[in-house]
Amino acid sequence: MPVFLNSSDADFETAFAALLTAKREDSPDVDDTVAAIIADVRARGDAAVLELTARFDRLEITAPELRFTAEEIEAECARVDAQDRAALELAAERIRAYHARQKPSDESWVDDTGATLGWRWTPVTAAGLYVPGGLASYPSSVLMNAIPAKVAGVSRLAICVPTPDGVVNPLVLMAARIAGVDEIYRIGGAQAVAALAHGTKTIAPVDKITGPGNAFVAAAKRRVFGKVGIDMIAGPSEILVIADKHNDPDWIATDLLSQAEHDESAQSLLITDDAAFGQAVAASVEAQLETLERRAIAGPSWRDYGAVIVVRDLDEAAALSDRIAPEHLELCVEDPDALSAKITHAGAIFLGAWTPEAIGDYIGGPNHVLPTARSARFSSGLSVLDFMKRTTLAKMTPASLRAIGPAAERLASSESLQAHGLSVRARLDRLNES
Repeated sequence: MPVFLNSSDADFETAFAALLTAKREDSPDVDDTVAAIIADVRARGDAAVLELTARFDRLEITAPELRFTAEEIEAECARVDAQDRAALELAAERIRAYHARQKPSDESWVDDTGATLGWRWTPVTAAGLYVPGGLASYPSSVLMNAIPAKVAGVSRLAICVPTPDGVVNPLVLMAARIAGVDEIYRIGGAQAVAALAHGTKTIAPVDKITGPGNAFVAAAKRRVFGKVGIDMIAGPSEILVIADKHNDPDWIATDLLSQAEHDESAQSLLITDDAAFGQAVAASVEAQLETLERRAIAGPSWRDYGAVIVVRDLDEAAALSDRIAPEHLELCVEDPDALSAKITHAGAIFLGAWTPEAIGDYIGGPNHVLPTARSARFSSGLSVLDFMKRTTLAKMTPASLRAIGPAAERLASSESLQAHGLSVRARLDRLNES
């Protein structure tokens, strides 16, 4: 059974703090292993990648076979059911339309001294997407990572997807084709991240790496950060549902289970202002677990990390939600827009009982790559901006330099940076000569 908390209880703060700080992720110390893998790939390139692929994925291939050929992609895509393809295409259309609105504008203006100031946005040249492989891989994640990159204008997008024992998920290749991916490699693990970051003879290096993975992939992304950019280090999935009694308990229960079935370390939380409703939802979760296909995963998640929190009112619910800063937040209340306005920290908000979080995972439009482990307090979900960078622009005129140059010279002097000051003074002296 999950934890039941009531904000009116004397020990609530202690219990709630324990809920916030509970360690949910089993993170083995893999850093030394990953460091060795990255060093090996840097030193031996393709040879190291091939050996590691044979060891971890039980797949013996040669360097020319690292990349899927156009013919292989075509053959796998031909296996995709027409309805599955149509669903992927609809999802891609909606994701692309949503992210197109995120693309920022260049700006330029002349200030009151006559200086021209502004900025311009340009995409990274190449990006790499990591996709967990085998039959458990997620084509939706391909769309969510690849489409924003293409909308940003990334000219080269490479995917690494492991194929343990040679098993390929054709939906992943179809999603990659729909999203406009340029290269697909059948490798995974830390060796794939190392190859994307440092390059090999077969795999050209990229500028940014995004996408989920296991502890080895996460550790590798941490290690290559700085050589390349990364999106985030994501933890187990989580959902918070704020619901009043005017809801179907079975609906809310399925929403909680939709995240619990991801991972035994996933977390599903319910905040409600009606204790009886909270009990009804918990009972429905238990009943649905009896027949859920992934009950062996969802059951431990709900038992070990689930919680039902009863509050005095929805204002208190909003305050607690901000302290949780959930990855996914459902507002199943009579006026979800008003409640949403009171909440600052959440990766994604789903407004109203007719908006299950699962819509956001697949077809809604917003990105499903979101900050976890309370990092929504300071970070955002994946977007077009993750694949772009801003370059500032400044152009002085003689008049604008005369107006602001002396202050720059003064500040340089205060920092004992003589050459800085001289570079301004030389120009001011020339102006004074004229």
